[in-house]
Amino acid sequence: MERAAKGRGYGLEKGRTTNCDQGLSMMLLSEWSLDSTLPIPQLPSPWAKAVVAALALLCFGTSYDGDFVFDDSEAIINNKDLRPETSLGHLWEHDFWGTNLISNTSHKSYRPLTVLTFRLNYLVAGGLHPIGFHLINIALHSVISAMMLDVFAVLLGGLVHDEKGKLLNKAPKASFLAAVLFAVHPVHTESVAGIVGRADLLCALFFLLSFISYCKAFRKYDVPTEFSLHWIFASLLLCAVAMLCKEQGITVLGVNIVFDALVVCKMDILQLGEILFGKDKSERNLTWRRGFFTRILLVLSGGTALLYCRWRIMGTGPPVFTETINYNYYYSLNAWLLVCPWWLCFDWSMGCLPLIKSFDDFRIFALFALWFFLIGISWQGLFSKNPEERRILGSGITLMIIPFLPASNIFFRVGFVIAERVMYLSSTGYCILLSYAMCVLSKKGRRIKNLLSAALVGLVILNIMQCIRRSDHWRSEEALFTSALSVCPYNAKVHYNVGKNLADRGKVESAIQYYRQAVRLHPKYVHAMNNLGNILKERKELQEAEKLLSRAVAIQPDFAAAWMNLGIVQNSLKKFEEAEKSYWTAIKYRKRYPDCYYNLGRLYADLHRNVDALNAWQNATHLKPNHGLAWNNLIILLDNTGNLAKAEVVGKEALKLLPNDHTIMFSFANVLGKLKKYKEFFQELNKQVRKFLWKGKAASLSMEKLTQKFEQSGLQLPNLKNYKESESLFLKALQINPNIASYHGNLAVLYHRWGRLDLAKERYEIAMKLDSTSPGIAENYSLLKKKLEQLKKSQP
Repeated sequence: MERAAKGRGYGLEKGRTTNCDQGLSMMLLSEWSLDSTLPIPQLPSPWAKAVVAALALLCFGTSYDGDFVFDDSEAIINNKDLRPETSLGHLWEHDFWGTNLISNTSHKSYRPLTVLTFRLNYLVAGGLHPIGFHLINIALHSVISAMMLDVFAVLLGGLVHDEKGKLLNKAPKASFLAAVLFAVHPVHTESVAGIVGRADLLCALFFLLSFISYCKAFRKYDVPTEFSLHWIFASLLLCAVAMLCKEQGITVLGVNIVFDALVVCKMDILQLGEILFGKDKSERNLTWRRGFFTRILLVLSGGTALLYCRWRIMGTGPPVFTETINYNYYYSLNAWLLVCPWWLCFDWSMGCLPLIKSFDDFRIFALFALWFFLIGISWQGLFSKNPEERRILGSGITLMIIPFLPASNIFFRVGFVIAERVMYLSSTGYCILLSYAMCVLSKKGRRIKNLLSAALVGLVILNIMQCIRRSDHWRSEEALFTSALSVCPYNAKVHYNVGKNLADRGKVESAIQYYRQAVRLHPKYVHAMNNLGNILKERKELQEAEKLLSRAVAIQPDFAAAWMNLGIVQNSLKKFEEAEKSYWTAIKYRKRYPDCYYNLGRLYADLHRNVDALNAWQNATHLKPNHGLAWNNLIILLDNTGNLAKAEVVGKEALKLLPNDHTIMFSFANVLGKLKKYKEFFQELNKQVRKFLWKGKAASLSMEKLTQKFEQSGLQLPNLKNYKESESLFLKALQINPNIASYHGNLAVLYHRWGRLDLAKERYEIAMKLDSTSPGIAENYSLLKKKLEQLKKSQP
């Protein structure tokens, strides 16, 4: 639906023009000379886009083979919404981390389309292989960087079309420079090299598409009162898609409104004041207002609907501020990361940035510097006599501020104060302002121009080097976490993550030091206390572990994991009643907690409360069907209590779910071996032999041949079948883990019962080599040797 001139609802009579129309017509006739002296080459548009995309690949391509790091573990590795067995409908009911939106633990970050792309990565790769995830991120940044050339062409050169409606780039050098600066900016590393940064990349992609669609609404017209409703609605639709990738997408509507005022209608503050206060009531301004305010009404209506839906999902209200000065300080640091991106960190919380507590703190000058810059640029952009300068400065400030608003803690609380990834879109405004400054400086003379040329080359090279260096940090958690120690040495979370990474790699002593430092820096850091308590528990330093875990649950009473770990420690200290209370408290705060039920079952087993233990382990397997430890303990307890038939049923069920779990194979094989002892089998064998009058032949037949004859005769020897099935399970378990002495020892016991004494001897000898101190293996081997000696003596 194309809305145009007279008779179509906008009241523009043929032959009449407005100030906006005259300005737009003059732009069509004049040559824009902003970047005529800029010391960079002017390339054809396809070549310029190719160069920008190639630079983006050069900067971040080294991250393609990185691991899953930091937030990737929760958003990808532990997110069940990526798995094919999870219904696609859950993506629309869960947050970015896979938690139900109605849960109290949900972060309310609603990004279903981003999670959908993760799921597609998983399906295409056939599992969690990070290389595919990284390649998509790198490709997205390259595409976005190339698209930026068209966006910067409009904002730096103006919205100008030829007779065919094709956009003309009136500032090719300036727009190319801005796109290059965007492509190589190091602040983008977290968004590109960190897989969870996909949300920022997808949001930026549809943000730009929404903006470009809004621009296309005017491509067939020379006056701002005429526009295409199709493209306006397309812009709104793409805004909704951007929001489904990340909440920040809604801000494109604000950018579109400012663009309409500054670029399409070429407003200045004086004209706007006259219109708003009614001092200028001429018909031409009434005509102008109809087109502009009609579009604004459409955009605001769509934006209001999207915000309402998002607010309902988010379910939170605006915060009450008590530290306005510190929030402004954080804003200044975000701005500084754009200007000087050499001070980068994966996390800026927990003491990384000490609060400003008085006006004596010299850091307060950062606030004044920020607002001095913003007010100065805004003043120049609003009151400049040059309409092109007003457009460029206004666009730059708009793109710096508006996309940042969702992360500013003004409208709703967010979980951070500084995050490099939220600067991805805001950096576009910085690139516009920096490119404009370069254009202005290039007109100051040859000497300045030569210095500027060298500075630009140096800046691009330094940024590329920093991008490559920072991308390398994001390839592994070890490099990422340790790189932050020099940037934020007082950040407890940095020390916590370094400690966690060291613990995962088995460097327990070093991990303890970092965990202790994290607790010293942040005395209420319950997660550091919990992890440190776990390590101390494994080292049998139970008293200190109990103190740490008790302190953690006192600080955060609903910390279910700490309650469970406290119960484990109390169980080890023989404080059984306290341990039981701790386990049930953990289950109180986390209803579906299979690991806690498993540990509760272990407590009941130690207390010989076998029925309670069985119930606890059954709950664990019900909540988590692949809980191998719970299944194994069920089989062992049923075996030890003589309930072999039930143990056999449970064992078969467990192996259906976990066919490669060697511990279950081992326990199940023991059960099958016990179902018919060797003596019972031998008695049954003698009965069958006598029945068929094989008295003389049976003694000379091997066990295998005898079994074949029985099968040919239609007879059943269920006990022999159990031995064979048990042997098969033991051998399969040994294929998975051949160095466990008890597996060889139990297989030897099976052969001993079965009568296959030579094989039993062989397995006992292997078991003794692996563990010569095991009294059980040594005792059984001794019995076998006695039997072999008896058989040898009885032979003629």
